[in-house]
Amino acid sequence: MLKIRPVFAAFVRQSVTSERTGILSWMVDMMSGGVDQKIQQLKRVQEGDEDCVTKRRKTDVEPSNEDRRYPKKKVALLMAYSGKGYYGMQRNPGSSEFRTIEDDLVAALVKSGCIPQNHGDDMKKMSFQRCARTDKGVSAAGQVVSLKLLLIDDLTEKINEHLPPQIRILGVKRVTQGFNSKNNCDARTYAYMLPTVAFSPKDFDAAGTAPSFRLQPETLQRVNHLFAHYKGTHNFHNFTSQKAPNDPSARRYITHMLCGEPFIRGDTEFAVITVRGQSFMLHQIRKMIGLVIAVIKGYAGEEVMERSWGLQKVDVPKAPGLGLVLEKVHYDRYNKRFGGDGLHERLEWEEQEEAVQAFKEAFIYPTIMETERQEGSMVSWMNTLPIHDFEASAGEAQDGCRLQPRPESTNGDIVNEGHISD
Repeated sequence: MLKIRPVFAAFVRQSVTSERTGILSWMVDMMSGGVDQKIQQLKRVQEGDEDCVTKRRKTDVEPSNEDRRYPKKKVALLMAYSGKGYYGMQRNPGSSEFRTIEDDLVAALVKSGCIPQNHGDDMKKMSFQRCARTDKGVSAAGQVVSLKLLLIDDLTEKINEHLPPQIRILGVKRVTQGFNSKNNCDARTYAYMLPTVAFSPKDFDAAGTAPSFRLQPETLQRVNHLFAHYKGTHNFHNFTSQKAPNDPSARRYITHMLCGEPFIRGDTEFAVITVRGQSFMLHQIRKMIGLVIAVIKGYAGEEVMERSWGLQKVDVPKAPGLGLVLEKVHYDRYNKRFGGDGLHERLEWEEQEEAVQAFKEAFIYPTIMETERQEGSMVSWMNTLPIHDFEASAGEAQDGCRLQPRPESTNGDIVNEGHISD
């Protein structure tokens, strides 16, 4: 009995010690868990604060009461403008001395309350995109831009209040969030207005008697016969600059090209050439017209057109840029996919046709015709045709192996008349 009691007492002491240790360990675990939980809560609060700061940085400014009142949506704007006096469509940040159409458009969007000032300073904030970057002096009757803006009341009227008369917003339509006016465009139609004296014989005294020239029906028929050669897919490397003959991007698809019936304004006869294609390279349209004029006037044979699509280098003259107008842009695939979904409108502008025509008659055509009469740009250009050599240049690489394709434009787009027109 005496031997058992010390053993039992030792057992009891060990049990008590183990129990105390267990309780102590449990308390420590509980305390540790509580601290960890507090730390996690603090982290979540801190992360939430950082998210708020990040979101605040993204918007830069708190939305005003006006911003909360109107929904911000993606839209397409139909624009018309006379390009005279402007250095093209695209805005050039940091070059305020070179005024562009977009400079005046963005200012009007801010003043009308369609976009906040910080979006005007950084156009990416409103997902701005233009269908075509028309060049200096080039006009448009059917330019389309896409952007996100506030759908304020009387939107078009308020924007136009802050635009000069030679720039107008003629229509607005809701589009999908992913719509891009440039990338979703299937084709573009350009018009080119010129005095018909351009098709006179080369021995005609255009400088002295240009207003008296009248285009004969048989000459017009031959002009359109030559323009029909351009239809289809051809290698237009000779109709732009620094493009190798083996560059796949030089192949362009033309669906329509026609010179309309001549008409008289003042004492001068004019005609309008229309051309439609998927896209156009820099200077392509002007060179297509310039080559046909050279053939009609007798400076080149008709076979030069076929040869210009081959690998040979051909000196193709470039007609003046004055008469070029972006007439219309086409969204056939977009309309087929989204035009009938009940949520979005088809990007067709039949209801604006009268306004488009009225703008052309008021601003575009008179500017072209008056400038032509004052400056005689077509007659001056015609005097340069004799210096062109329409034969293959000696020493040029005919197989295209030693020629390198020209670089893409700085924003990664293939430079074309639909994006950078002449």
